[in-house]
Amino acid sequence: MSGGVPVRSGRLPLSAARRARGLLRGPRPEAVPALVARACTLVGLVDIAAGVFPRFRHSRMHALAEVLPGALGPFAAAMSLSAGVLLLLLAHGLRRRKRRAWRAAVVLLPAGAIAQFTYRHSIVGVLISLALLVPLLRHRDEFRALPDPTSRWRALANFMLMGTGSILLGLLVVSAHAQHMVGDPSLADRLEHVIYGLFGFEGPIVYAGNTSWTVAYSLGALGLLTAVTTIYLAFRPEHPAARLTSDDESRLRALLVRHGGRDSLGHFALRRDKAVVFSPSGKAAVTYRVVSGVMLASGDPIGDVEAWPGAIERFMDEAKAHSWTPAVMGCSETGAEVWTRETGLDALELGDEAVVDVADFSLAGRAMRNVRQMVKRIERLGYETRVRRVRDLGEAELDRIRRAAEDWRGTDTERGFSMALGRIGDPDDGDCLIATAHKADETPGPYGDLKAVLHFVPWGPDGASLDLMRRDRSADPGMNELLIVAALEAAPRLGVQRVSLNFAMFRAALARGEKIGAGPVLRAWRGLLVFLSRWFQIESLYKFNAKFRPRWEPRFVVYATSRDLPRIGLAAMQAEGFVSLALPRVLRRRPRPPAPCAHAGRDHDLNERTAQAV
Repeated sequence: MSGGVPVRSGRLPLSAARRARGLLRGPRPEAVPALVARACTLVGLVDIAAGVFPRFRHSRMHALAEVLPGALGPFAAAMSLSAGVLLLLLAHGLRRRKRRAWRAAVVLLPAGAIAQFTYRHSIVGVLISLALLVPLLRHRDEFRALPDPTSRWRALANFMLMGTGSILLGLLVVSAHAQHMVGDPSLADRLEHVIYGLFGFEGPIVYAGNTSWTVAYSLGALGLLTAVTTIYLAFRPEHPAARLTSDDESRLRALLVRHGGRDSLGHFALRRDKAVVFSPSGKAAVTYRVVSGVMLASGDPIGDVEAWPGAIERFMDEAKAHSWTPAVMGCSETGAEVWTRETGLDALELGDEAVVDVADFSLAGRAMRNVRQMVKRIERLGYETRVRRVRDLGEAELDRIRRAAEDWRGTDTERGFSMALGRIGDPDDGDCLIATAHKADETPGPYGDLKAVLHFVPWGPDGASLDLMRRDRSADPGMNELLIVAALEAAPRLGVQRVSLNFAMFRAALARGEKIGAGPVLRAWRGLLVFLSRWFQIESLYKFNAKFRPRWEPRFVVYATSRDLPRIGLAAMQAEGFVSLALPRVLRRRPRPPAPCAHAGRDHDLNERTAQAV
């Protein structure tokens, strides 16, 4: 046959037959949650519009809105608003395959169908409800995600968000009926009417006809919805965030004894606000924390490389069971290769870790001139340094160092997750190193002659990894350089051959962008990083690390899709302490010692290296 589409034995064209079969089969099972979520979002928006705007009821779109679940009987406006808001809230849970959201939808849709038939005798409304219900029931196995870790903060957040949204939506409801108002009430009167209405009382605005009942029922429904959702979140069964148990910690320590020299971030897996999954053989493990629905792992898996795939598989199974977004922050090149090979995830270079080989370090030479001069100047001012293992310090001195480190912290919340241990002086961390700076010729402060602290965690049997850097703001500039040099010089007698310093985010872009011949795109990217350094110290941290002539080890972020990167970035900022719901320091119960006098001397105020790496 010439021309046209080839036909076999009088059947439909092949492409048309495929489309027909696709329509009969329906959507792929894995696509159902997203499709149902979009349908709920659309229905919710239409229901809200139908309840808010009177003219909407006389438009062509209202012919559809009248048969959608939620627009019921004589209380159409109030029910439409309530159903619209609930469907919008429900859509997110359906998209994430949450079992509880599926159960709510399965109850809500038949209820809407019954109401449509009872109050409106609408067969179309029943069919629309059942059309959404059928894929939910048919693909119920797609909605198996377990609940997320919860806290009472979510109830407070819901009250604030729902309350604000109800007030704004209430103002729309009140203003949409302006033609029926008696007089010309001001914005303050309208706001007062909304607030009274949310609590079920009559406000100062008077409407003509039955409009007052429509507005009253709508505002009352919004207020009731805010109260009910807040009470539910406050009293629902809690699923607390996982914590590292003593047994988990013991197993991790045993793995670190055998394999801890592989990754400089290995010891940070012992943070007790992380959870852990082990490989079936128990020879490898992945630690993580769940933040805003993102399952964040940090560094490489702990243990035998041959057992990494088993631990990674368990990690991914846990993410799937809860519908969490998997992500890995700060893994090495080897770790990124294993993660991407075993999971199909993608990897992006995040920055570089500065590693100093102790045998190659020296203050001699022109390249180290600035560091050498600064260290000598500080030593002439009367400062001395001490570098010791934690187990060699007395409890009284450890307590003084802990209190000083917390008081000198520049933020209300403890920062750090992937590259911070979050504690000092724990009896189980006796191999950690503490470098301290002292000045004995001054009047002792709240912490004696202590002026600065550096804390290092073990990196296998012959390495150390920088954890935090804290200093008294009244001390002379250069404390961090002084203590790093002191730690590197003391390393040989402590059996340390390599020291991991700070993590420099986007270091390669900063280094290449300032060279001659850099292209316009690279220069623009470097310019943006320099601009962001005003808040995140990206460039200053890179230059500080470069003073010690380290070798640079790349670190990566592993993620599923590019659209997940903003969400992962926000979750990482929450985990690192940049976004926190913790109470301000002044409201905490724990009394604080008086702060030392501070003056305007500025220094490289580098706290935990993680805090500066995001």
